[in-house]
Amino acid sequence: MTDSSFETLFNSLPAGLFVPVLLLLASCSSPASDLLHGYVEGEFVYVASPLPGTVTLHVSRGATVKTGDPLFALENDAERSARDEAGKRLAQAKASLQDARKGLRPTEIAALNAQLQQAKSALSLAEIEYERQEKLLRTGAASRQSMDSVRSARDQQQQLVARIESELQTARLGARSDQVAGAEANVRALEAVLARAEWDLSQKSRKSPETALVYDTLYRSGEWVASGRPVVSLLPPAGIKVRTFLPEGMIASIRINDPVTVTVDGIKEGFAGKVTFISPRAEYTPPVIFSRENRAKLVYLVEVSFPPESALRLHPGQPVDLRLGR
Repeated sequence: MTDSSFETLFNSLPAGLFVPVLLLLASCSSPASDLLHGYVEGEFVYVASPLPGTVTLHVSRGATVKTGDPLFALENDAERSARDEAGKRLAQAKASLQDARKGLRPTEIAALNAQLQQAKSALSLAEIEYERQEKLLRTGAASRQSMDSVRSARDQQQQLVARIESELQTARLGARSDQVAGAEANVRALEAVLARAEWDLSQKSRKSPETALVYDTLYRSGEWVASGRPVVSLLPPAGIKVRTFLPEGMIASIRINDPVTVTVDGIKEGFAGKVTFISPRAEYTPPVIFSRENRAKLVYLVEVSFPPESALRLHPGQPVDLRLGR
């Protein structure tokens, strides 16, 4: 409407209606300054397995799950077999380590003791014969050759007794320290292999990390899932937020944890939330959300969070109205 049209309209009005008409025009052209517009945004949790396999779903879209509830499982025959094999190899290595620490078996040590007693008995006899030949040599009844033969037999028996005693001490000690250290290292290596096998097996089934809504299932039971591909998307209450864009002139008046009241279509009462994020970077108003008059203005992204009981009543993509304060 042009200025001349306004002048013609006002000149034709009775004096008593001039002020009410001005107030009416002012109210129509000036929207509420504290009313903001925004939308509900969902920050989803995508649950995946780092290993591939055929999937079996345990949940359906729209269900509510609690922390620890099973979401899906992948076929795990290969991982279970690898875990069992690693466990048996570890048991074998531990048994070998214990055997190396123990030394020879009791029956083997008993056999060495018997050999030692036999050698000592032969040594005693050799010493007696040596003493007898020594006396005969002094009287001239024995030859020097027989004396040397008896002395050699006695020395051999002494060396045999010393050797068997050393073998018996070694048998009680077990394997050498280097061999024991090698066996211990082998046990630790196989423990790591078993831990990895158990981890692989545990990754073939996934549980809910928190209480949330099953927003979507991206595969059906029986389908093949590649490694790392999400199977279930969860929407926890903490992931439901309202985003709005605050004009540059209002950014100085808002702080983190400031109260905000949010209203949605179809629900009379408002939702009480608080500001949890204020973007430090200015941007232009997204044109798909706001009116043409606001599109060219600089704004700051602001996020509002809610208690879980309120957040569950909001839906991603839902348009909302916001008022700062309560």
